[in-house]
Amino acid sequence: MCNLYRMTSNADAIRQLFGAHVGSIELTATNLPAFDAIYPDYEGPVMIARPAGAALGMMRWGWPPFGEVKRPITNVRNLQSPMWRSALGDPRRRCLVPVTAFCEYGAQPDPETKRKRQHWFALRSGDPFAFAGIWRPTEEGARYAFLTCEPNPMVGAVHPKAMPVMLTGDALQIWLRADWEEARGLVQPFDEALMHELAPEASPDAAMPQPRLFGG
Repeated sequence: MCNLYRMTSNADAIRQLFGAHVGSIELTATNLPAFDAIYPDYEGPVMIARPAGAALGMMRWGWPPFGEVKRPITNVRNLQSPMWRSALGDPRRRCLVPVTAFCEYGAQPDPETKRKRQHWFALRSGDPFAFAGIWRPTEEGARYAFLTCEPNPMVGAVHPKAMPVMLTGDALQIWLRADWEEARGLVQPFDEALMHELAPEASPDAAMPQPRLFGG
């Protein structure tokens, strides 16, 4: 389960890299700040499809709970569940979650800090990528979650149960616009040859004001 990631690229970088695949990208603010740590129930940048291109704005991370689930859902793994069928099948409810690195926690606590070590993963190129996400409107504003899948060997060595579904290149457009039969083919482990684990670092301070660009 991934419950921490960062997005430190600015809006211009997202426009250039993602726009080459999804078309022109609307942004209702002049820029985005660097998000050094995005945790569940924080707001993060999210991209949704428009008739021409896409729009980039803010949503809160965590799908509204349902049934016996008491907390917002951050990761979506069981794609056969009726809970996700409608959102997955409707390209208007799929989204791209821009990311520069994501964290998985080690199984054993660090002997000095007594806390589980953070392992950060990113693309070797240093470019931002996207998680394959879904979103929905609520009375409190839009909410999102992202898909996970079997881990590749690199991530699996730290977290053997799952890793986020990572998208780059043409996969960005497919996730936003294709029918589900085509889009579901993207739900697979990302090529570890294109990734690396970042050097260990101190936990970032996540306390920071965050703008809401979609409004409501």
